[in-house]
Amino acid sequence: MYKIIGGDRKEYGPVSADEVRHWISEGRLNGQSMAWLEGSSSTGWQTLASFPEFAEALRTQMGSAVPPPGMPMPPVSAELWAAQILARNPRVRPMECLALSWNLLKANFGLLFTASFLVWLIGTISGFVPFGGLLYSAFKGVFYGGLYLVFLNRIRGNPTAVADVFSGFKIALVQLALAGLLSSLLSSLSACCFIIPGAYLFVAWIFSVPLVADRRLEFWPAMELSRKVVTRVWFEIFALLLLAFIPSILTFLFVQFKVSVSLFPVLRDIMDVGRPDFRRIMNSAYEIARNNLGLFVVFKVMVLLNLPFAVGALMYAYESLFGTRTERNS
Repeated sequence: MYKIIGGDRKEYGPVSADEVRHWISEGRLNGQSMAWLEGSSSTGWQTLASFPEFAEALRTQMGSAVPPPGMPMPPVSAELWAAQILARNPRVRPMECLALSWNLLKANFGLLFTASFLVWLIGTISGFVPFGGLLYSAFKGVFYGGLYLVFLNRIRGNPTAVADVFSGFKIALVQLALAGLLSSLLSSLSACCFIIPGAYLFVAWIFSVPLVADRRLEFWPAMELSRKVVTRVWFEIFALLLLAFIPSILTFLFVQFKVSVSLFPVLRDIMDVGRPDFRRIMNSAYEIARNNLGLFVVFKVMVLLNLPFAVGALMYAYESLFGTRTERNS
């Protein structure tokens, strides 16, 4: 039986060797994790790499998904870590997050803009490919999970690269896909039925994907932890999202207004005819889309320019609630 020091610096055990191997396979322990064997004649704690019985598990881990260098190890006990997070008093300062994001972007513009551009480009191209929108919706959480890790690495002063945008495919493909898809789908369905519950869930689940990518939680515990923590600072997170994305929001409202103005005469003519002329409707829709293509391009470009700043602000809020900054200040 072994006692273990987890990535959260908590002591666990005694547990069996099989349980230790299981934690290694999940990426919750690595060769540098400290362990103590009960009844051993040796004194003190030793790294797992010094135990020959775990050599095979550690070799397997080296070829599988492990946290990027400098990233915190996932907690050995996700339930205990979640309980510790919920026991804290959550605090978020929206204006501070915005200011910190601006400074982060200025210091790392090339890296953060390029990483954001890749995610934006994939999402934009998918809209012009048959079934591309459905595929992107399914994997959106995976791409954003990698993007969030790029920002978190820079916030924490750890090395990272543009290629880490795709690290979600290696770290937790299924869980990230489910977290992104379900949080978006369920909040959208709620908004279709009741606007207020939909808005609440959209904000409450905003940290589901980062929790899966950063702390290796499964999708539903991540969604629940995000909801429970954000509920206590919901208005602060809502204000942060509103301020961080305000250029995109204003551009979207302007585009919608212009499209509605061009659409109104067409709808009036269709109503005056008395019976639907589907060929005329399709031709009118095509004409409206062609005339407003420039507005669509302006909106997409604004989203691209806005994305790195907004993601940075959001990740600073995440750090205040769940990350290493919280752990240092608690």
